[in-house]
Amino acid sequence: MMDIVSWENIYELTQSYRALGPIIGVLLPFLEAFLPFLPLFAFVIANATAYGFWVGFLLSWAGTVAGSYAVFLIVRKFGQARFLHFMTRHKRVQKLIHWVEQHGFGPLFLIICFPFTPSALVNVVAGLANIRRYYYLVTLMAGKFVMVFIVTFVGHDIRALFTQPIRTAIVVLLIALLYVGGKVLENRMNKKAEAEFRRIREEQRRGQQ
Repeated sequence: MMDIVSWENIYELTQSYRALGPIIGVLLPFLEAFLPFLPLFAFVIANATAYGFWVGFLLSWAGTVAGSYAVFLIVRKFGQARFLHFMTRHKRVQKLIHWVEQHGFGPLFLIICFPFTPSALVNVVAGLANIRRYYYLVTLMAGKFVMVFIVTFVGHDIRALFTQPIRTAIVVLLIALLYVGGKVLENRMNKKAEAEFRRIREEQRRGQQ
């Protein structure tokens, strides 16, 4: 009985969400790029539940790509301005900027593919790095396509999570794997970037002697 009531409550929420129109389905993922504390995972699932698999996927994908690219362009234009200069002085950001410039598409694509990695930081770093606008747009579109598709697939049938416990267990396991995988990738990238950064600093120090 609790499962039925819970499902009915969620169904009513999704219908209310859908009544707001598809613009909200694009706007919320767009805003998440500027406000990373917002739950992108939840927005993608809400779109998939309210609008169906493919429409929900396209709304989420368009919104998150547009928002991420907008952040990238803003940082690219104003990154050297005084009010954003504090970012370039941060050691972690400097390390990641160098890492992105050296390794390009591969690391960016992989880290964007995972839904729990800090995509906001990636957008900022890419904006500060020496990456062509078109190049980053293509990377964003490809990485976000994979990420949004995975999350949409996981959450497009919320009712099944209440009626099919095996499917629920698989979904929970998949989410856990995505979370762990994203964190492992993030940590490895940070370690490699730090090692590369130290090597360059050491070479510069030796050259000055």
